[in-house]
Amino acid sequence: MTTNKTKIDTLVVGAGQAGVAMSEHLSRLGVPHLVLERNRIAEAWRTGRWDSLVANGPAWHDRFPGLEFDGLDPDAFAGKDQVADYFEAYARKFNAPIRTGVEVTQVLRNSDRPGFTVHTSDGVIEAQQVVVATGPFQRPVIPPIAPKQSNVLQMHSAAYRNPQQLPEGAVLVVGAGSSGVQIADELQRAGKQVYLSVGAHDRPPRAYRNRDFCWWLGVLGEWDAETMQPGKEHVTIAVSGARGGHTVDFRRLAQQGMTLVGLTKGFDNGVVSFEANLAENIARGDENYLALLDAADAYIARNGLDLPQEPQAREILPDPQCLTQPLLELDLAKAGVGTIIWATGYSVDYSWLQVDAFKDNGKPRHQRGVSSEPGVYFVGLPWLSRRGSAFIWGVWHDAKHIADHIAKQRTYLNYRDASQRQAEQQASSQPASLMGAR
Repeated sequence: MTTNKTKIDTLVVGAGQAGVAMSEHLSRLGVPHLVLERNRIAEAWRTGRWDSLVANGPAWHDRFPGLEFDGLDPDAFAGKDQVADYFEAYARKFNAPIRTGVEVTQVLRNSDRPGFTVHTSDGVIEAQQVVVATGPFQRPVIPPIAPKQSNVLQMHSAAYRNPQQLPEGAVLVVGAGSSGVQIADELQRAGKQVYLSVGAHDRPPRAYRNRDFCWWLGVLGEWDAETMQPGKEHVTIAVSGARGGHTVDFRRLAQQGMTLVGLTKGFDNGVVSFEANLAENIARGDENYLALLDAADAYIARNGLDLPQEPQAREILPDPQCLTQPLLELDLAKAGVGTIIWATGYSVDYSWLQVDAFKDNGKPRHQRGVSSEPGVYFVGLPWLSRRGSAFIWGVWHDAKHIADHIAKQRTYLNYRDASQRQAEQQASSQPASLMGAR
């Protein structure tokens, strides 16, 4: 048997937003490369999320610099299929060398020569550099407190599609970041009784004084923050582009009929217990919300901008009963809960990348995506270089930095000293007859 073997300078693993951005910059610099994708381009946008998902940033913001969304108002929020179509169109724009339906199963550093040996479902690839563009949403995480045996249907938010797929009964949604709060809101609007477990979170305004929060974070320099604030490591962001975009307001959700509860603590014989921290979590989210309004007002005054006042943005609804008298326990059967949705995030899976590029906790060891393992790069991860790395445009800028680094390293590796240049010149000047003589 013969093994199909390909040689390429740079291999990019993954053809989502990170892989497409990486390919554009490598193409611009003339770096020979290949992008492998085990499914389709931007597959996670198409089939890895719920049906009504939209981008959390407006179309003018959540895009690459070189292409606008076709037929979409700049202030609108692109649906998941529109986003996937956008990346496919972007890849066609510069004829990206993407090969779909090929899974990378193992990457090993060569011990006797430069580069890496990459095993795939379609043969072996020899690559000098490997760029990991698989993103942060690889393995859905359900915490160990989840009951092992239960009559209640349990699913991660990655498996949720729409209210119609759920059985009869109420729903407990665990996690109130962007995914959890949007799913909970959709289920409540579909007529479900919903219990939403709310942990620590930031709650920016969707828009304030005629500017989206993405704009505010830009002009206030927040997107350029290089490190997460201490104590914010497990804080999610509750923001939504659903139904044209709106500010997430937990009190309003309760006013609509949703029951808010604190952080989920554990399960015992069909009874779920919650931390007594709901009021604290809501209060800290309010502080984050009001702090951004204050910063925006100060920026407007400092720069003399003519933007309309919005005093109603500071109006806080009365605390609902579920906040003043919080539930600390819930008997799932008595409450008629038929489904638990775990909106508890994702972890990465680098089991196929067998190189010395990871910390003891399994996270990549890198500086702005340049790995501690020479020749290995990461792109598409949150906080790769700054806060904005998690957004589509941030991925594009991170990919540019990494592509520039690869091109610079190629310059070093292609260097020839005087003796090497002389030998190469002599070899090229020899007559063809002498070159072929024995």
